[in-house]
This record gives sequence, C-alpha cells and structure tokens, in this order.
Amino acid sequence: MWVDTHCHLQLAEADPGELMDQAAAAGVGWVVVPGIDAASSAAAERLASSDGRLRWAAGLHPHDASYWPEQAVRIIELATRADAVGEIGLDFYRSLSPRSDQMEAFRAQLDLAVGLDVPVIVHCRDAFSALFDVLEETGAGPRSVLHCWTAGPRWTRRFRDLDVTFSYAGPIAFGNGDTIRRGAAEAPPGQTMVETDTPLLSPPPHRAEENRPANVVLVGRALAEVWGMTADEVEHSTTAVAERVFG
Repeated sequence: MWVDTHCHLQLAEADPGELMDQAAAAGVGWVVVPGIDAASSAAAERLASSDGRLRWAAGLHPHDASYWPEQAVRIIELATRADAVGEIGLDFYRSLSPRSDQMEAFRAQLDLAVGLDVPVIVHCRDAFSALFDVLEETGAGPRSVLHCWTAGPRWTRRFRDLDVTFSYAGPIAFGNGDTIRRGAAEAPPGQTMVETDTPLLSPPPHRAEENRPANVVLVGRALAEVWGMTADEVEHSTTAVAERVFG
C-alpha cells in the first residue's frame, strides 16, 4: 500500500472518486488532501467526509498570505477538525505576498498546529534559510512535513537534524532533477514520504498530463533508484512514516 501525502483532489479537473479508484487499482491506500485557503480547505473536508480513503488539512498557502487577517477565523475553525494544518509556508521565488505577510501567516499557523498537536504541511521555495531559522527557533521540526522537497544535500542534511519529515514529489524523477536526487540520498528512510501534489508536477512519462494520485507509485520508484532499494521496500518505509505522521 502506497500513501500519497499531498494531493489537491479538490483542485483537479477529473472526478475525485474516479481518481481515487484509479489510485486504489495502482496500490494506493489513502491520500492527504491539503487546502491552500479557506475555500479549498472546506472542500477538502467535504471530500474526506464522503470517502474514508482521504485525510485532509486546512491552511493558507504563502501565495495568499496577505489574506490571513480575513481568512484566519475560518481556517482556525476548520483546523480544529482537520488531520493537519497545511499547506502553509514560505515562497520567496514568486513572492506573490510580501515576505513579512508570509512570515506572519506562517508563524500563526505553525502556532495553530502546535496548539492542536497536529502535523503541519510546509511549502518552501527559495526560502530555506528563513524556514530553517523558524523551525529551529520554535522547535517545530518534528511535526513539520516539508512538502515537495527540492533542496540539495547541504540543506537536506541541515533540516534532517531538525527531525523534519521530507516528502518527495514528481520532480525527483525529472530530467533536470539531479540536485533533488542528490538531496534525497541524504534523506533518511525513517523521515521520508512520497506525494504527487496533484494536479501539478506529473512525473515522467506523464509530464504533459494532469497529475493524479496513482502516480505516487512512479515517485516511489524514482526514490527507490536513489536509495538503491526495491520499490516494495520504499512502499513499506514511506507508508510507515505516513502512518506515524498522520496518525
């Protein structure tokens, strides 16, 4: 049984039920559906309430961090019922919200996860130093899932020492993903999961298609090549981590 630990089913064009049936046929047992704002978090809850193969999270993505003051009450209310807080974090690559707003929303939601004693699903792009400082300062590393992790060996080793959980997606299999693969070689199996980030980042040979949770098997196979393990070994390892992280 594989687990897709980051799958935006509520944002996919395809029918969520059909996607989950395809995933089950491919050997995927369950998936985690994170929100990116209040509306998508509520949609994730609705999907999970009707399908026992789904777990869900509520959070505000860093692209929309400037809307935290007006969405905070609703997201906090949703988070009290969710399996995790997320997708939250820092994105200094696109910077669609000012960095100060991103940091404010990130810290508030990180505090929310700590208070609720649930995992937190973290987006990080070109913000490794800032993210490291926050997790080190708050001690939130052990509850943090670093989603779609793309860092190379140096940052992976540093975050590894904070006891975070890494989650790898399609880019580990991309032709230009050598830095990610070298980083993944430093990620301990006991701290590592796999995901699709559906509907984005389809792994080869499906790059031109909308991603789907069944493709998490391809991500797992790519990780197996990096680690020199069998796909079955990676399946068991990553699923065990997912069960521990998400309860």
